[in-house]
Amino acid sequence: MTYIIGDVHGEYKSLLALVKKLPLKSKLIFVGDLVDRGKQSKEVIAFIRKNKYACVLGNHDQMMLEYCKNFIEKYPSFSFRDSISLWLKNGGKETLLSYGLIRIDKCDGKILLLENEKNLQLLKEDIGWLESLPLYLELELKKEHKTIVISHAPIADVWMFRNDAKKQKIFKEYALWNRNNPKENSDIFNIFRHNVIKKVDLGKHYINVDTGCHYVKDGYGILSAYCIEKMKYVKLNKYLNMQQLSIIILKKYYCKSVV
Repeated sequence: MTYIIGDVHGEYKSLLALVKKLPLKSKLIFVGDLVDRGKQSKEVIAFIRKNKYACVLGNHDQMMLEYCKNFIEKYPSFSFRDSISLWLKNGGKETLLSYGLIRIDKCDGKILLLENEKNLQLLKEDIGWLESLPLYLELELKKEHKTIVISHAPIADVWMFRNDAKKQKIFKEYALWNRNNPKENSDIFNIFRHNVIKKVDLGKHYINVDTGCHYVKDGYGILSAYCIEKMKYVKLNKYLNMQQLSIIILKKYYCKSVV
């Protein structure tokens, strides 16, 4: 069975729990955005690399690539004072924390660099692996008489540009950042993410598998996997933290007391 898994965003425990719910020896394909926001991006990448699962490049993975190349080049004299980037503000800080290469000052919240040559080497290897990820995966399977293509963001509307050297910039922009669902007359059946939704969007000519695993506070908090052969999806609610669990227990106790 082939399962397409939505954005993990560093939520390693949720990923392991979801994989346990899937049949053994399933073929897993990830739609990118493995890193950032969650606390265990390093572990997520290690798990996927170790098991040699297929994956396409996501926009957060791309931002990590661009930033960490500069970080590695200037390490250990890298200055965060001169480089508070969009990536750091959108989960990159948590990713570097997972590699043990920074710490946060408890007094003023500043990012401080840590010297850790072992983990720096691991980061270098992971960056090299991320660089090897494709923008899309074209499967042998079909749906609605169309070839199934996996990408991070919707690319069906620019599919004709994939081999056009002059249009590669446009194609890559769509593959990483596009938020518009494909048109119905597109040539491929596109499975992707990039627009966070409450449940998997099973469109007639596309599927969106991003159910916002990391975004518990925004009312999402689900990691989903879509099975192509069964045309069904498996979902997992992100683990409740102790504070949330305490609130639920208190609510139940209070309601029983009132009754």
